[in-house]
This record gives sequence, structure tokens and C-alpha cells, in this order.
Amino acid sequence: MYTQSPDTSQPQARVHPTALVEPGARLGARCVIHAYAIVGRHCRLDEGVVVHSHAVLGGDPQDLRFDPAVNSGVHIGARTVIREHVTVNRSTRPESQTVVGADCFLMASSHVAHDCVVGERVVMANAVLLAGHVHVGAHAFIGGNAVVHQFCRIGESAMIGGGARISSDVPCYLMASERNTSYGLNLVGLRRRGVGRDALRELKALVRELDPVGSNVRKLAQQLLEQNRYVTPEARQLLAFYTSGTRPFVRRRRDRAEESTDD
Repeated sequence: MYTQSPDTSQPQARVHPTALVEPGARLGARCVIHAYAIVGRHCRLDEGVVVHSHAVLGGDPQDLRFDPAVNSGVHIGARTVIREHVTVNRSTRPESQTVVGADCFLMASSHVAHDCVVGERVVMANAVLLAGHVHVGAHAFIGGNAVVHQFCRIGESAMIGGGARISSDVPCYLMASERNTSYGLNLVGLRRRGVGRDALRELKALVRELDPVGSNVRKLAQQLLEQNRYVTPEARQLLAFYTSGTRPFVRRRRDRAEESTDD
């Protein structure tokens, strides 16, 4: 049922006869391209990538101003699994790539728009939609039918609930759902990754300290970094996330309840 990859330098890649791998696409060893999948000429797939039926990789970005003559691409990391009807669009910028890292799992009908960067070991459940220029940190999990606004950042090991509408940044290690609503630390995910007690203790304290309503969280995070009160790599990574970016951050559910009461 399969034929040798058109890239003769990687004879171990397998391409179904009904799949389309355009000239110029690069397939790593042990890649598998299932029936009716499309891998565009602008794509580079590292070893062991599996692309299921009707997925489309390397299509032009959904941007009315895009010039199809632009030389841009898509890079899929090793061992990533791309299920049915997934779409990953190429970058809008010359000599740039939309990136999906190694060991990711993109479930059916999910979409990665132009210029996104998805870290390693990310799971995107069915019908997740990432708009352009979204950055997703390693080990993040995004629940089914969640939508993420362009230029948002999803931090490392963050967890996004199914059906969420995210238009603010979600810091590392936090859970978020509904409309830009935070629910505290992703403790289950952190423990599964083997994060130690000292780091968990600092992260819990740090989330409480960064929480006050009305505070300038970027300024406070920078001060805490400079004071060196938090020393574990995880806590300092969370602080660094808060000091960067341009979009607002997700808010705790309690804060939203208080806002509605004040109204």
C-alpha cells in the first residue's frame, strides 16, 4: 500500500499512493504519509513524523495580503503525529517557518496558522484553532475546540480547557479556560513531569504574590527576579514569562467574580 518517499536520500519514508508530496518537500527517515494527505513543497518533516489522511501541511497562510511568491515554509519536529484533517499553514515572512516541535500530537481537525511556534511534546485536542503568530510552550495541553487569538503566548506546561476562548497570555504552568480565566497551577501536569517539591512550593507562593488586583504584574515580576527571592528554575521561568510580551494576562476566576459584583 505504500511507496518509497520521492526523496531518495531517505528511502525509509513511506508515502501512500494517493497522498501528495510536492517536489521540494523533505521527509525524514521513517516518516509515514497516509492516504490523501498533502505535504507541500515548502515543508520539512524530521524523522518519524506521521501524517494521517486529509491533513494539509504547508498550505498558503490565510492572509489576504500574502504574496504566494514568498519563500517560507513549515517545519515539523521528529516523531510528531498529525491526525486527520489537520492544517498547518506556512509563514507569511520570507525565509521564515511555521514550527511544530518534536513529539507533539495534533488531533483531528486542529489548525496551526501562519508563523506559529509550537514547542515540543505539545498536545492539541480535536478542533483546536491557533491564530497567526501564537507561541505555545513545551508540554502544554490545549483542550478540544479551544481557540487562541493571534500573537498570544501559551507558556510551558500550561493547560487550556476545552472550548476556551483565549485572547490573553497564559503564563507557564497555569490552567486556563472559559474566557481568559485562570484556575491556578497545573499541579497534575507538573507532578507528572517530575517537578520537585521545592519548585512546587515556590510556584504556589509566586502565583499568590503575583495575584493582587490592580498591580503592575510586569513590574512586580521584574522586581522579584532582581531580588532573587525565588531560586528554582521553574519559578524564575514563570517570572521571566511575566516580564515579557505585550498582551494582557489571564485573570483569576475570583477577580472576575469581584468585578461583576462591583458592577
